[in-house]
Amino acid sequence: TVADLTIQNVRHNGLKINSNLKAHRVTAYNCVFHNIWQRAVKGPFVPPEKENELNPRHCRIQYCLFYNDRPKQYADDPADTSQNFRGNYVGGIDAMQCRGWTISDNVFVGIRGRSGEARGAVFLWQDSRDCIVERNVILHCDSGICLGNSHRSRFPIHAVNCIVRNNFIVGAEENGILADYTKDCQILHNTIHHPVSRLRRLIRIVHDNPGLIVANNLLSGPEMRIETGTKFQNFGNMSRILTDAFQDVSQGNLHLNRKIPEIVDSAIPVLLVTSDFDRRPRDSKPDIGADEWQDEERLKRKDR
Repeated sequence: TVADLTIQNVRHNGLKINSNLKAHRVTAYNCVFHNIWQRAVKGPFVPPEKENELNPRHCRIQYCLFYNDRPKQYADDPADTSQNFRGNYVGGIDAMQCRGWTISDNVFVGIRGRSGEARGAVFLWQDSRDCIVERNVILHCDSGICLGNSHRSRFPIHAVNCIVRNNFIVGAEENGILADYTKDCQILHNTIHHPVSRLRRLIRIVHDNPGLIVANNLLSGPEMRIETGTKFQNFGNMSRILTDAFQDVSQGNLHLNRKIPEIVDSAIPVLLVTSDFDRRPRDSKPDIGADEWQDEERLKRKDR
């Protein structure tokens, strides 16, 4: 366990979970990662001949703050000048071949590349399996939560049976939530705000994603961007500009500030979401998005 620690002003990796040295069950708790110019938390590639032994298992990253003061510049990392990255090789959590990770209750602010093309605040890929990403706040990062990307290497699938639920995301231009070469993953009850998104990628589904479920997400901005021929379950999602309906967009606070009938009690229940962003229980008529609206009448009904 690494807890109650500030790691800052690092050129490469803040916390590196060295899979080649059998690092399993690592917990980062209540840490601050500040101005880390490649990856705040890195789970590196595992050699093919030792996958069963070394795949990093059951790690937890919880109640941590990840923030950079400004976009990355060439001076922060002189090696990051290739044509492929151009000063954008920076992200929050980047984990490969992970098993059973939980990434929850964290805040990510300003993880941005030199030209606005940084990697994900949370990026799981290269055959990651059975991971949960929930109750995080992601504010003005270039990319939010990425399950996979378009580079496949030797793995035909990047993420298997991973769940992304009950997250708040504001202003992620590259991707709010991305599914790219996944299998049996679920994107459920997230609230994403970016009404002027240039790339229109609040949720982006690209390439092959068999078994994918995208349900009950609240998109304050453009509709989901679908760039796949794969059939997937797509229900209960809503797209509508709602800037004035949230408590404080500038702080990533996407709790509703009033009851909106089209949102409240309008979701289709899903088995894997029984509570909301604040861990409050959802009833048989859940709300769309990460937040369950609470008023006096509804609280009384829940008490009964």
